[in-house]
Amino acid sequence: MIIKKLIVGSLENNCYIIADEKTNECFITDPGDEPDRILDLINKNNLIIKYIICTHAHFDHVAAIPEIKEETKAWIVLHSDDLNMYRSTKDQAAAWGYEIDPLPEPDIFVSEGDILEVGGLKFEVLHTPGHTQGGICLYGEGIVITGDTLFAGSVGRTDLQGGDISKLRKSFKRLMSLPDEVKVLAGHGPESTIKKEKIDNFFSHEI
Repeated sequence: MIIKKLIVGSLENNCYIIADEKTNECFITDPGDEPDRILDLINKNNLIIKYIICTHAHFDHVAAIPEIKEETKAWIVLHSDDLNMYRSTKDQAAAWGYEIDPLPEPDIFVSEGDILEVGGLKFEVLHTPGHTQGGICLYGEGIVITGDTLFAGSVGRTDLQGGDISKLRKSFKRLMSLPDEVKVLAGHGPESTIKKEKIDNFFSHEI
């Protein structure tokens, strides 16, 4: 498995590229900005994008989708509970002083328990609302990509559109039930592990 991380945009979103090293088929999560950098990395590594996966629909995680979709024709993946937010990203961005292009419509809506495959790699969709209503994590191959549900030492905000602290508590508790050795790849900040978050995350003491 190939894991590439690009920190993109002024809000420093982590965009991950996960590829099967045997087939070079891959998916991208949360391309929030700097599409040229993302596409350059993909092209230099001869990767084939199958999915563009949105862990949630805040603008800083999706703003580069138009250019990447146009270049690669990859399928855009979203949970339907975030569709209205996804369609309002231009207004979201404007409220923060940013201007982004309208987004193409999603190609696939995923739900709890769905499996996404690239090459021989399989990832299970975990519906983890709280930061947004349609937030998802991707679990498989010894990693969990958590978007803004879980960070190293922290969790996502609940005071933005779609936030719900009670749902976030349940989602956090669920992630903590994963095996200790699972590596956490979060939407912002450094990597961690489930074991480390059980010990160090401030939210562990609020459950």
